[in-house]
Amino acid sequence: MQRYDIEQLGMDLNHIHLLVSFHPKYSIGQFVRIYKSITAKQLFLSHPALRKSLWGGEFWSDGYYVSTVSEHANWNTVKNYVKSQGIPPTQLTLF
Repeated sequence: MQRYDIEQLGMDLNHIHLLVSFHPKYSIGQFVRIYKSITAKQLFLSHPALRKSLWGGEFWSDGYYVSTVSEHANWNTVKNYVKSQGIPPTQLTLF
């Protein structure tokens, strides 16, 4: 079983920032594919009208950006950066 730990999340109207840790035997592409699949499915189940308002019914775009944090980096600095990105979750809406 694969285990991905989302350590921190920062979100905006059109993108998100994630700080994720997982075993190096799994690829970043695997994580992105699984994350996008599960979150889109759950959003469409919770908000059926959402699919109709999206271009082609796709929630996520194909692209993503990745940067890694080594074991020698300051984890808390990166965590605080991700947390401070975008709009506070209480101000975001799907519609």
